Amino acid sequence: MHPLESQIQAAVNFLQEFNADKARVGIVLGTGLGQLVQHMAVSKTIPYNEIPHFPLSTVESHKGQLIFGKIGETPIVAMQGRFHYYEGYSMQQITFPIRVMKALGIEKLLLSNAAGGMRPAFKKGDMVLLDDHINLQPENPLRGLNSPVFGARFPDMSMPYDEELGKMLKTAAHKIGYFLRTGVYAAVMGPNLETRAEYRFLRLIGADMVGMSTVPEVIVANQIKLPCAAVSVITDECDPDNLQAVSIEEIIEVAGKADKRLSEIFVEVVKQL
Repeated sequence: MHPLESQIQAAVNFLQEFNADKARVGIVLGTGLGQLVQHMAVSKTIPYNEIPHFPLSTVESHKGQLIFGKIGETPIVAMQGRFHYYEGYSMQQITFPIRVMKALGIEKLLLSNAAGGMRPAFKKGDMVLLDDHINLQPENPLRGLNSPVFGARFPDMSMPYDEELGKMLKTAAHKIGYFLRTGVYAAVMGPNLETRAEYRFLRLIGADMVGMSTVPEVIVANQIKLPCAAVSVITDECDPDNLQAVSIEEIIEVAGKADKRLSEIFVEVVKQL
């Protein structure tokens, strides 16, 4: 047995003691994004440090807890805080919670993140549905996993984001009066922000926004046949010809202002799942 398989089972066994195997939808809340929890009827909150083999969130804006409950009649599990490669974790550690949630029985996965907007039309606070991505991170979460128990070794990535979930998110946004843009997300290692030349390069290769997360989780979701969709909140405008210095505090603040809108969109979709 691969060590990862036994680690997943240990985490699942622990969480099942709290009747945590009823969730149908998994949600990953990114930087500065957490208001969704206010829409939940919470049944259990479990800090990551209590769950076997879970990493710990080291980013200040990521609370680091797994929350079980319902939105409407739909049972969900939400990650309030995710893990990043720049924190020093391996890609398999970063994506460990996705495998655990799938083993608990979730059928759909929604993800959110904060991202820098490189398309000129993207402004601070805009919400962008990921249509595709470019993976520029230096490691892959599937590396070394050659057992069928983890899924196909060479998963197809021609449609990494579920089309039906994407349509539901766009419809939900329109219904409650918000506009959800569409774009291509580039995942980089971080934790530094990009240079002017790097923004030019990323635009040249087809990226509309850039961030340091999400893609490893999406790769694993595709391997384990878990339909997923992701939305970025644009927290800074990355025009290399008019680039302004930005701090992580500003990024968190902008994400927090958009949090209410994104949470409402997610709630509308979850109620239909």
